[in-house]
Amino acid sequence: MKTFLSDLRGAVMATIVIAVVCCGIYPLLVYCVASCAFPEKANGSLIVAKDGTVRGSRLIGQGFAGEKYFHPRPSAAGNGYDGLSSGGSNLGPTSQTLNDAIKDRIDAYRKENGLKAGNAIPADAVTASASGLDPHISLRNAKLQTARVAKARRMAVEQVEKVILQYVEGPDLGVFGEPAVNVLTLNLALDSNVERQVAER
Repeated sequence: MKTFLSDLRGAVMATIVIAVVCCGIYPLLVYCVASCAFPEKANGSLIVAKDGTVRGSRLIGQGFAGEKYFHPRPSAAGNGYDGLSSGGSNLGPTSQTLNDAIKDRIDAYRKENGLKAGNAIPADAVTASASGLDPHISLRNAKLQTARVAKARRMAVEQVEKVILQYVEGPDLGVFGEPAVNVLTLNLALDSNVERQVAER
């Protein structure tokens, strides 16, 4: 009996020590190091306006529907871009539901951007990402939306293209993926550019 109680006491103490280290000290240490070394990333890569309001995160996509905005890729997360319901549609390439949805998205994309029936559409313009929260679109996707955005904002296409190029992000680690554009930062930059032009007048 003494051996049993001794073993039980040792097991309980070991559990308490491991819980304190793994659930308390270690997370606190990681948080402190991250907050000191990478404060922006540790706090969610938030984009804060001049008036102090949070406009969003560079890591999470947002829905934009107006003609003057670049539109993100579709989302299957909740009602769209819901961080609490992150996930894909789980529909495979043989799914008729998915094929019909893609066809409808292609038609809508061509119509809203004034494209001809023969124009190839980037995959990221009509398919959702696995997380449903992808904040980026491909450079080709952005360029196909440029004419619409420029017209709605009464800007020259060249002006909008210049802003796009300022926000192009290269492949991860220089080799993984392709150049992409963060939709939120691009749209905020365009809004800021319009505000600046109005102020100058």
